[in-house]
Amino acid sequence: MIPQLDGAKPIYVQISEWLETEILNGNFEKDQKIYSQYQLAEMFNINPATAAKGLNILADEEILYKKRGLGMFVAEIAKDRILKKRKNQTLKRLVSEIVMESARLNVSKDELIEMIRKEEIGEEEK
Repeated sequence: MIPQLDGAKPIYVQISEWLETEILNGNFEKDQKIYSQYQLAEMFNINPATAAKGLNILADEEILYKKRGLGMFVAEIAKDRILKKRKNQTLKRLVSEIVMESARLNVSKDELIEMIRKEEIGEEEK
């Protein structure tokens, strides 16, 4: 997931979500130093203050922790916090949207479950 810097979501939120994904994918392990605000600013051609805001979201959620003078590091329970957050926020929102849309389209529960099963195993509906 590369931030869509022209998208509707604020850039600093996209940066924090991108870093979460990097942690979930194992690109950063617990107690490993993460990119600095200046590295992020250079990587994505954004203002360092915007990058710092994204990092601070993760620090506030205790996904990252600060070592004064050294930078930000991945918290020991970062993966668990990210998984819990994404299940409770992102996944619930997406499921709610799917259920509402399936009701509008008169798609049964069984049809919806079958669509999910097909997606899960990679079948394409023609």
